[in-house]
Amino acid sequence: MTVTVPVTRSGQPKQLDAGGLQPEISSFRLHLAAEGKADKTVRTYTEAVQWFAAARLRRRGSRGCWEEVKKRDVQEWVAWLMGRYSAAYASNQYRALQQFFKWLAAEEDIADPMARLKPPRVPDKPVPIFSGDELSRLARACAGRGFAERRDAAIIAVLEATGIRLSELAGIRYKPDGPRCGAVDLWHREITVHGKGGKSRTVKISHDAARSLDRYIRVRARHTQAHRPQLWLGAGDRGPMTASGIYQAVVRRGRQCGVEVFPHRFRHHFSHTWLDRGGAEGDLMELNGWTSPQMLRRYGASARSARARRSYDRVMENAP
Repeated sequence: MTVTVPVTRSGQPKQLDAGGLQPEISSFRLHLAAEGKADKTVRTYTEAVQWFAAARLRRRGSRGCWEEVKKRDVQEWVAWLMGRYSAAYASNQYRALQQFFKWLAAEEDIADPMARLKPPRVPDKPVPIFSGDELSRLARACAGRGFAERRDAAIIAVLEATGIRLSELAGIRYKPDGPRCGAVDLWHREITVHGKGGKSRTVKISHDAARSLDRYIRVRARHTQAHRPQLWLGAGDRGPMTASGIYQAVVRRGRQCGVEVFPHRFRHHFSHTWLDRGGAEGDLMELNGWTSPQMLRRYGASARSARARRSYDRVMENAP
């Protein structure tokens, strides 16, 4: 088995040897898993705590146990992160530590050093939506009847039509001889995906996306790995694609046609398009698998200004 060592954004491996501070981190990992947190969340949170312990606490040699950690230790660590990484990245690291210390305080009945701290401020940075020309260029980049072309065209079509998360896309299952072809129901244009915390939901796809997916499924049937339950397979008779592999395929198609594209950009684009066309906010929350209205504000910000300007004449045309 190949083990991937986490790296910092400078390309250097992260220091994750927490030494004597590791037992509590391992217990925290078990706690997160028992709560049904996604594997990615468990990994991200525990690595954040390990990094803090190894690079800040052990390096200074002043903290031999978690009870000795002070508010200043966290503040200086966050300040160090802010000086080298984006505010959003520093905020994610902060929130991972916050969850750890909140759990540890309750578990061991000790003081929480982060109890009165505030997370770093993350300035708004709207993600640009796709223009019609960009989407057309992406479609042309996947033109062709080959396996890779039809697969990538289907991936992009499903992302555009649904805005589902990359992990949800990678996790789609397909069973050609099943009652509804596994998670894919082309006739009703529906796909069942598994979101955060293992929660399942059914999303709708457009007629164009259904056609693209149907074309891919036809060439998939001739693939040597067609018996595998994963929907997305690698070209050249390779096995199922991972989320990382799908990410690379999408980025590669973008480079071919000069479009900056990554899977999560489709989520912003879908949310904007839905709201821009008058879709109900509650329905968008259901389709995107959100439980908090806060996500509406975050994803709807991508082109809120453009929507407001287009609404001006409709609202003000009859103004006295």
